Amino acid sequence: MKKVKFILVLFLIALYTNVGAQKKTDLRILFVGGSSDFFTMGGVKVDSIEQKKSAEIRTASFGKLLKQYFKNVTLINAAEYTPTLSDSYDVTVFDGKPTPWRNKRYIYDEKGNIKDVIPPAYLPMDYSSPTLCIAEYSNELGLSLGIKNDWYCLCLDAEAHTWVKDHPIFQGPYKVTLKTTLKPTPDGAKEYARMYGEKLADSISMWSVQNKGYSTVKTYRPGMVSRPEGYCDSPDAEIISGGVSIKSIDAIAMGRHANFFHWGFSAAPYDMTEEGKIVFINAVIYISKFKEQPVARKMNDRISTRHYVDAMKYLVTREAWEANNKANREFNKNVFETQKRAKEKLAKNEKLDEMENVYLNFKLEPEPTFSEYVKSRVPQLYHVFGDDSEEYTRYYDRNKPYFYGGGDMDYGIDIDEDVRTLGIANNDKRMLDKAITMLENGEDTLLAERVLRRYTLCRFDQPSDWRKWYETYKDKMFFSESGGWLWLINTQDKSVPGTDYSIISKNEEIVNLPELTSMTDNKNPVMASALINKLEEDSYEVVIRMKIHQGYHTYAQVSEQEPFIPTVVNIEIPSDYKKEGELKTPVFKKSGSAGTTIFEGDGIFRQKIRGKGNGEVKCTISYQCCDNTICFPPAEKIILLKIE
Repeated sequence: MKKVKFILVLFLIALYTNVGAQKKTDLRILFVGGSSDFFTMGGVKVDSIEQKKSAEIRTASFGKLLKQYFKNVTLINAAEYTPTLSDSYDVTVFDGKPTPWRNKRYIYDEKGNIKDVIPPAYLPMDYSSPTLCIAEYSNELGLSLGIKNDWYCLCLDAEAHTWVKDHPIFQGPYKVTLKTTLKPTPDGAKEYARMYGEKLADSISMWSVQNKGYSTVKTYRPGMVSRPEGYCDSPDAEIISGGVSIKSIDAIAMGRHANFFHWGFSAAPYDMTEEGKIVFINAVIYISKFKEQPVARKMNDRISTRHYVDAMKYLVTREAWEANNKANREFNKNVFETQKRAKEKLAKNEKLDEMENVYLNFKLEPEPTFSEYVKSRVPQLYHVFGDDSEEYTRYYDRNKPYFYGGGDMDYGIDIDEDVRTLGIANNDKRMLDKAITMLENGEDTLLAERVLRRYTLCRFDQPSDWRKWYETYKDKMFFSESGGWLWLINTQDKSVPGTDYSIISKNEEIVNLPELTSMTDNKNPVMASALINKLEEDSYEVVIRMKIHQGYHTYAQVSEQEPFIPTVVNIEIPSDYKKEGELKTPVFKKSGSAGTTIFEGDGIFRQKIRGKGNGEVKCTISYQCCDNTICFPPAEKIILLKIE
């Protein structure tokens, strides 16, 4: 009997030793901490000492978990992190925000108003280290890089659902058994589904990643879900799991875009379930295999995809109108009860709480009629289709192949008239072939050039170059709406034309705009001014402003069939300086059917230059100004600027 017991003890020791050995991998892990368990957004104030203490405890908890499974683990605070540190590790895990190498910047329009915001950058564009980001740090670190793990909602709770059951992170290398439970489908998910004409089951299978969440502990830090629309429209991305949130059922709680893994759940290991810990470790190991940069970049996190059309079809239906009125009735009921309670407290000289103060004098709005509702949703189309829902459906279905949401459009799409003229869907590569053929044949070349520039990252001058590029890479092309409504090339070779997003990057920051010395009028329809902005050491930008009086225009490009004189801007710089890139011109518009284009209103010409020392810049603007009836003689304005 003693012998049997001895053998059993030896067996258990051997088993324990083998399991222990199995748990350690050779991957080198860098954990970048710094966040706490406190939810500090929305004006919530937390004692800085308590917050620091919480961050240290949280980092230590992640360190303890990681060291159970990895031989080499380094823990640092985000303030200590620099991107080169990741080069020495197999995976970098971010649970904190490093110091940005580029702060938030602003882009201004021709009138000096803020047109767009360039987010702060924490990692360089060529960053390719395998990386896992926890909760909102996916958005914070990935936004400037065009990573699709963007901020849809900071509202992820404790449970996962709709996971890809055969995905590697649920299979190993460390075995995990998910304890699933059938639970009610989140109300928010049902509401979003109705918007797209879908109906979800009343319950779905879930498993708990965390032991607690903000629905059970009011002040608990929520996780983050990313937008699902267009997430998988490039070969470098995959959705792995959804999670309970107030957004759509397919909002992303776990996903991968290129070398970035989005772990949307917020809990530190001490608040994770056992299966949550193992899936987390498997996710760290899984992302270590991906060391390549994205081939599609979501440089505009507010971009809409064609999926938006389905939502618009629903929004102009009577079902949507009735749902809207039902929600308004419930809201008005709550407001009325709050107002009643507030008035009763005032009558007793009692102090009102914040909500009562907000709604005390709130005016309840009446329910709109169906026509009023539709008009508020689609004011322009309403004048065409009125409140005929079937007409809207036919309109959206008929034009779905030609909708476009790229460029500077935010949260919206519109019909691309150029593509509709071609009669080929913009996500059909034959559209590119058709446009190139038009260039080759000299047929409506301006339209063809607009299409090719709008839907690719190429800027060729000759039709033969366009043709060579298309024939060489057409089998590697894919269309990405989230990536900018662009035809891209599935390659890591950055020398391949059509892969460089800097072509359309939003880094043209105008610090100052030239002031006009006088106003335009009918006798002086064109005014011009200029200045030099210093961008950085030895780098400048010449900014020329041309203001054209209302009702007049100058010419951008002139057709060979017409006698007008185009606008020419010539910038002469000191011999010690050189121009960087091409002259950037204002937006022009089509004039007539011959192919002539014109400038109107207030426009900006810009030219970057680089060099050292003082000097003089000579700007010469030659143009011809016309209205709809007469043309002035050709004119020229010369402006001298000093580099000091």
